[in-house]
Amino acid sequence: MSRSPTSSLPVLPLYGSGAAQIVAVVVGTGVLAASSWIQVPMIPVPITMQTLAITMIGAFYGWRLALATVLAWFAEAVFGLPVLAGGAAGIAHFVGPTGGYLLGFAIAAGVVGLAAEQGLLRRSLAMSLGVMLAANALIIAIGCVWLARFVGWEASITAGATPFIVGGIVKAALATGIYEAVGKRA
Repeated sequence: MSRSPTSSLPVLPLYGSGAAQIVAVVVGTGVLAASSWIQVPMIPVPITMQTLAITMIGAFYGWRLALATVLAWFAEAVFGLPVLAGGAAGIAHFVGPTGGYLLGFAIAAGVVGLAAEQGLLRRSLAMSLGVMLAANALIIAIGCVWLARFVGWEASITAGATPFIVGGIVKAALATGIYEAVGKRA
């Protein structure tokens, strides 16, 4: 990892060669795909490890490369690669009940990446945890609002938000721990 000229964040070569950036995107989309396969099947939205991967990519890549990685992962899914939850693919996932969560992933990756570039993840353990919690909450909120279009508000809260709260907290704590162990030493 190298340090970007604008921050103390250990980002993968955001300002490095184009080849290094392509490798980072490929590795990141692979991590996202692998995290999609680790799931607890639920209807209409499964619980996966994707939110952990999203926050880690944001923390280590910075907002631009993180967003590029998430968008590349989306493109892989649209073109039929089995990279979404449970090996799913196709445009239907972006316009159906899970579309808001996917949109939330892109926004959360950018938010965590921006926070990392601004040095917020390095300020304190509490600040890092707060950023990771906020990213998870953002994904749940955007996903829940989108899901309500399909199942109504009550069902959206019951099936699209409540089951994800504890997992979001645990994954935010895990992301903070990983960043504390790896990111601050890089």
